[in-house]
Amino acid sequence: MNNFYNQPNFLLWLEAILLMIIGFSPTFILVEAGYVQPIYYLLFLIYLPILQFSFTPIFKLSGIYTYYSPMLLGYMANEKQIDLHSGGSFDFLFVMRRFNVGAETRNRILLYHLEGMLNIISLIEENKVPSSVNIVGTSYFFNDRTINKLGFEQEKPSILYRINLMANFIDLIWMYSIARGKFSIPKIWSAKKVKINGSKLVDKKEVIMELSERMSRRHKNDT
Repeated sequence: MNNFYNQPNFLLWLEAILLMIIGFSPTFILVEAGYVQPIYYLLFLIYLPILQFSFTPIFKLSGIYTYYSPMLLGYMANEKQIDLHSGGSFDFLFVMRRFNVGAETRNRILLYHLEGMLNIISLIEENKVPSSVNIVGTSYFFNDRTINKLGFEQEKPSILYRINLMANFIDLIWMYSIARGKFSIPKIWSAKKVKINGSKLVDKKEVIMELSERMSRRHKNDT
């Protein structure tokens, strides 16, 4: 897990609250500036990644984010639905900085995603999460072949999903570029929403374990 969360609980909460306050403070400045000159509202496109970075620890501590691996989290996860997201910039900087740019980073992220799925399967098997839970996410990181192999169904994402991806466009570009080893723009405009039922995910356990083991061997070769 992210080493940031290994700190004493009191210190962890204190830092998370301070980071949230510091990150949120520019909001008032931008709102005031935009009230006078609306073009300033465009700065929110640059500010949103900073806001998300600063809110990540408090979201984790308050349970808004549920981490299934260092780079795979569920947003507002409950017994009915787990909305999966890859770790954000805060997680990326703390977790991925020890890996080399390019193939090593890319393979490690994929391994963390598979690890997260296996942890969800364990929670279902232990009856801590109902097998009827719906697991949803977006497909821009995995290719269609892998998505189908893992048992996920694809569908056209809603407007809200597309807005969420576009709002995180700056973060997605630099994290994706590091994973690719060169400047790259993820094809988020063609990303699809993927979903799978909890019981079907459990049925794919062996496939996920096999893929994880293969990725682990590849990761060792890259290090």
